[in-house]
Amino acid sequence: MAKKELQLQAPAAPYVPVKEDFVLLTKRDIHTDTNFASQSYWKGVFTHFFKNRRAVVGLVIITVILLLALFGPLMNGFGYRDIVQYRNEKNKRVVAKGISPQIPAIHRLLTGEEPEGNFADYTFLFGTDDLGRDLWTRTWYGARVSLLIAFVTIIIDMIIGMSYGLISGYFGGAVDQVMQRFVEIANSVPRLVIVSVLAIFMPKGMGLVIVALLLTEWIGMSKIARAEMLKIKEQEYVLASRTLGARNGHIIFKEILPNTIGPIITQVMFSIPTAIFTEAFLSFVGVGIVLPQCSVGTLIEDGFNNITTLPYQILPPIIVLALLMLGFNFIGDGLREALAPKLEDM
Repeated sequence: MAKKELQLQAPAAPYVPVKEDFVLLTKRDIHTDTNFASQSYWKGVFTHFFKNRRAVVGLVIITVILLLALFGPLMNGFGYRDIVQYRNEKNKRVVAKGISPQIPAIHRLLTGEEPEGNFADYTFLFGTDDLGRDLWTRTWYGARVSLLIAFVTIIIDMIIGMSYGLISGYFGGAVDQVMQRFVEIANSVPRLVIVSVLAIFMPKGMGLVIVALLLTEWIGMSKIARAEMLKIKEQEYVLASRTLGARNGHIIFKEILPNTIGPIITQVMFSIPTAIFTEAFLSFVGVGIVLPQCSVGTLIEDGFNNITTLPYQILPPIIVLALLMLGFNFIGDGLREALAPKLEDM
């Protein structure tokens, strides 16, 4: 018995699967959980952005203002510099008169007079200024000029600042030290000093405002780009590209730049309202857009000069400026949350 217990049993033969053990699945048998289905990065950004109500409100505000800036001046027959004239029936002569909106009740409230002559046949939603120019046309034309200046300067500043910051962070060492000392010097000069110096050598107008913004707004963009470069440049895919012999320009602009575009886009959204406000401030203090051309800042300046006699003039440009600032800040907040969502929002 002991010898039999010590004997080892032979192992069983392994089981060989046969065709009947398998069943082919069709598309009807495959169920995909749509809540956790894989999606691209930008599709996720798009989804998170439109889930944010404030971001959607900001997008609607900016879209409406952009449409009005493009087509608002075309909604009536007046240009931004046209002085509306009417014939005074008392003395039979043509005069220009800047008065309140055409609606008789508002006209009587603000001027104490009845609309007279052919002027009463015109409709002015925002009224006219002290020279008789239509404020509806001038408000949306001014918004167009302010947005044009902001977009042009921010695009150029994004290219300059992004390239400067990426190059500084990538090479590091002495190159980074020299480039950052230049940034500190440029950032320490007050903006008003730069504008005052430019006003000596350049005529007032759109060109002066654009150059002033170009000299100051790229600094913040370069800091964001440099910080992203310092965070990314030591990752594995960058080391692999360098090992395979990729050139520095290829690594910076082909490998690293696409992975830093999110924070840069967010910075651009926050920089646009800053540029609009800066343009309005420069125009308000008299070194920006030259009359009869107008912007949001010049309209606010005109309304401020006549605030005691024609207070309604200052309301349209102030409301447009406030909505622009609010809308772009809402969009910037929405993009920041969408590009880097929190764990509880996933």
